[in-house]
Amino acid sequence: MEKNKYDEKNKYDLIILGAGVAGLSAGIYAARYKIKTLIIGKDMGMAAEAPEIENYPGFTKISGLKLLQKFTRHAKKMGAKIIYDEIKKVEKIGNEFKVITSGNEFISDAIIYALGGKKRRLGIENEEKYVGKGVSYCSTCDANFFKDKVVGVLGGANSAATTSLLLSKIAKKVYIIYRGDKLKAEPILISKIQKAKNIEIIYNTVVSGLIGEEKLEEVILENKKTGEKINMKLDGIFVEFGYVPNSLFAEEIGAKISEDGRVIVKEDMSTNVEGLFAAGDITTGSNRLDQIITAAAEGAIAANSAYKYLSKKHKD
Repeated sequence: MEKNKYDEKNKYDLIILGAGVAGLSAGIYAARYKIKTLIIGKDMGMAAEAPEIENYPGFTKISGLKLLQKFTRHAKKMGAKIIYDEIKKVEKIGNEFKVITSGNEFISDAIIYALGGKKRRLGIENEEKYVGKGVSYCSTCDANFFKDKVVGVLGGANSAATTSLLLSKIAKKVYIIYRGDKLKAEPILISKIQKAKNIEIIYNTVVSGLIGEEKLEEVILENKKTGEKINMKLDGIFVEFGYVPNSLFAEEIGAKISEDGRVIVKEDMSTNVEGLFAAGDITTGSNRLDQIITAAAEGAIAANSAYKYLSKKHKD
């Protein structure tokens, strides 16, 4: 690629929005292509919260935080610049993009959108009152606060399964509370749950109410088949039933969004907006297999596509 014709401060060839798996993977590849690259993210993304990862090649078992720390060190070593800041607005002005954060403004010729999603909330009364006081969305962050306590895990897929297994080593009793009648987690995780002596599964049930003075003391369980409601004493609950895609900024600059809130991408991770690429769980790619390995792959593809786009743009 030709030498970047811009030397102004805060002007980059490529800005990657998101410092999680997809963003860091894109940053590693972009840096190898000698693209002047900036990665902006509030944190290392949801994968960093995973207590244990057992399906990323090369690591039979590793915490999400440790894996993402390795990704981060790799990206920095390759030469990608990383800034941790809150993104406030993204604009397309002519054939350039402006990214406004809490502390600065940046300009780029292309963007890779890798902002992933945020944990889905319960959406019930008094939820915010108990956040940090019995309601948690991060087992890696909060599990140790529940040593020898009784806790509930809401959800039935992989994140709920891994959280339950982590908590089973710390808490006295773990209840998996799931609206379905069969867990959707990987068979190997279900097998481990079945072998754990202090994990019990409550099917066809949701939490419809929270009770407690200064902290969470009880939850109201509602059976979705019978409508019956009962109170259960719990010291804490961990909400692990999916996420909401962070696609707002992409939508505001004209990207097409799917019905489930994801950025629609082509095979090369490009969008309908020229110069805008996307990667990771935020996209409609990889058959919606939201895994670390697919996010990393999409990040690499997006960086390659951005490189081709920038090479042509700078040449012209």
